[in-house]
Amino acid sequence: MNKMELIEAIANEVEVTKATAAGCLDAFINTVTKVLKKKGEVRLVGFGTFTTAKRKATTGRNPQTGAPIKIAASTQPKFRPGKSLKDALN
Repeated sequence: MNKMELIEAIANEVEVTKATAAGCLDAFINTVTKVLKKKGEVRLVGFGTFTTAKRKATTGRNPQTGAPIKIAASTQPKFRPGKSLKDALN
C-alpha cells in the first residue's frame, strides 16, 4: 500500500474527503517527525511506539575497491509494535 492508497482507505473508513484524510495523515507524519527530532517518543497504546536510537560511527569497506570508509554516527528512527498489533497479525 502506498501513501495515496492509505489516504483513500482512511477517507473511506471515516467517511471524509481525500483532502481531509491527506491533511490528517500529513499532520500525523509531521508531528511524529518533530517529536523524534527532539529525541522524544510517540506511544500509541495497542499500536506501537516510535523512538530513536543512536548508531555509533563505524568503519566499512567499499565493495568495489575494498578500501576502508568511515560511516558517520547517526540517529535512526525505530518502531516497536504493540501487543494488539502483534496479536492481530498472529
